[in-house]
Amino acid sequence: MTKIDTRLLREVAELEGTPKGAFNIRKNGQLDSRASTANIEIVSKEDKPGIDIHVKPGTKQESIHIPVIITQSGWMELVYNDFFIGPDCDIVIVAGCGIHNAGDELTKHDGVHTFYVGENSKVQYVERHYGEGEGTGERIMNPQTVVHLAKGASIQLETTQLRGVDSTRRYTKVIVGEEAEAVITEKLLTHDRQVAESEMDILLEGAGATGRVISRSVAQDSSEQIFYPRVVGEQRCFGHVQCDAIIMDKAKVKAIPAITANHTDAQLVHEAAIGRIAGDQILKLMTLGLTEAEAEEEILNGFLR
Repeated sequence: MTKIDTRLLREVAELEGTPKGAFNIRKNGQLDSRASTANIEIVSKEDKPGIDIHVKPGTKQESIHIPVIITQSGWMELVYNDFFIGPDCDIVIVAGCGIHNAGDELTKHDGVHTFYVGENSKVQYVERHYGEGEGTGERIMNPQTVVHLAKGASIQLETTQLRGVDSTRRYTKVIVGEEAEAVITEKLLTHDRQVAESEMDILLEGAGATGRVISRSVAQDSSEQIFYPRVVGEQRCFGHVQCDAIIMDKAKVKAIPAITANHTDAQLVHEAAIGRIAGDQILKLMTLGLTEAEAEEEILNGFLR
């Protein structure tokens, strides 16, 4: 591992050295290292790039790390990862992609993750995207996540992208079964001329299903953001969409939340707010000794925490 590799892994997966539990580290399109456990098996796909992860029923308090790093300018890839999680599990999955582009060629990672979560299982899925490098080539990431939740299952899906990614198109789809729950938290910061589009479909198909979407974003400079969160209630269910954005400089932000009820007992709510940092917040922090720039940074960090 080079210093760049180590830094990328720290940024996207908070890794310092070899992770505990099952893991699969991919670098520049090739397998770098891998380990399975007694309860979690990771195998390469035979028909296309990517891996299959099989989690045995009843697996609890185990983790899976599957970060991707790219340091080769001009590298472009599409990877498919499928998760087959048995019933009565409780696991943490840490994914993400870090790109270091020191050249002038476009570098791109597209990842398609599909989850099949068994009855009464709990999954925490953390995905971080990060870009860096002194080159002029673009850093592009287009993640796609599809989740199938069986009866009583739940997923906490946390996605974060803070700086360094020139363009991203995200798509998330969750099919929520009977008495199942999906909580999606998205944090995003764009700057310069970066463009980010996030599209979500939360389908509450089972009786007693719950779906929550929490989106927090900051748009700086001349960047642009577009959000399309959609929740559909097909049975007795509860859905809530909350989109909050801070807009700065010459940035543009568009939020288009949509809720559709196809059942009389579907309870759906959406909220959306876009605005700049309040001046009194900055003044209050400046009275405590911070400069205006420091106060602004502190507010943004707290908002995206």
